[in-house]
Amino acid sequence: MIMGCSGSGKSTLSTKLGQILNLPIIHLDKHYWRPDWVSTPDEEWHRIAQELTMEDKWIIDGNYSGTMDIRFKRADLIIYLDMPRWLCLYRVIKRRIIYHNKTRPDMHEGCLEKIDLEFLQWVWNFKRKNRKGILEKLEQVNEEKEIIIINKPRQLDELIKSLEKE
Repeated sequence: MIMGCSGSGKSTLSTKLGQILNLPIIHLDKHYWRPDWVSTPDEEWHRIAQELTMEDKWIIDGNYSGTMDIRFKRADLIIYLDMPRWLCLYRVIKRRIIYHNKTRPDMHEGCLEKIDLEFLQWVWNFKRKNRKGILEKLEQVNEEKEIIIINKPRQLDELIKSLEKE
């Protein structure tokens, strides 16, 4: 299970890990968003999240705090990408330029890449508003789950290289 702010590298990491470990990848954004950025209703979203995690093996990326506990129960390993906010902001702006008028591979078809002030503020304030709650949840499952917290791109590169060697 991979979580972190938008632009932290969740989808990129899940794709790389999926290739290295030969595991199926589940991008939560692809299942949550409908064309034109219409969200899935809560009750249906909980059912979908439950179904997505019923397989024995997977790599899943995304946040969605309302269904985090569902994923925590089924995950063996939880990776939290706690990257600097300037890096996340840079990456979402870069991503917007790269995927201008296109749908990213990790998104539902019909969700053209977009960016607005509200989203940029969400990225900028993610650590201040969400980090404490995420760390508290991770602490609650620390005894039974393997947890990796990555704060720097270099640490992420080292993790990937170590997995490639294995």
